[in-house]
Amino acid sequence: MSPVTWAAMLGAILFEVVGTTLLQQSQQFTRTGPTLGMAACYGMAFYLLSIALKEMPVSIAYAVWSGLGITLIALIGWVVLKQKLDAPALIGIAMIVGGVVVMNLFSKSISH
Repeated sequence: MSPVTWAAMLGAILFEVVGTTLLQQSQQFTRTGPTLGMAACYGMAFYLLSIALKEMPVSIAYAVWSGLGITLIALIGWVVLKQKLDAPALIGIAMIVGGVVVMNLFSKSISH
């Protein structure tokens, strides 16, 4: 896959993570700034995902998107928002990251 595909995927994930962080900050859409920022980030995330899907199979793209997105959001929740993560949560996150790594290194579904 081309570097543009991976850059679009990374950008999509980062915009989705920022959008999700703003979703929490919007306080159920009662704060205008975070709500508008969230909508803009989600729009950009889906646009960039559509670019990645030109070369990347949707099943792989969604697994990478969701796996890395979950991991980054959990880390932001822990570090920035001071939310607690217990041992089962950390083990689950490690398993998600491991799954994405295994898919990207060993799956024949991805063109390396």
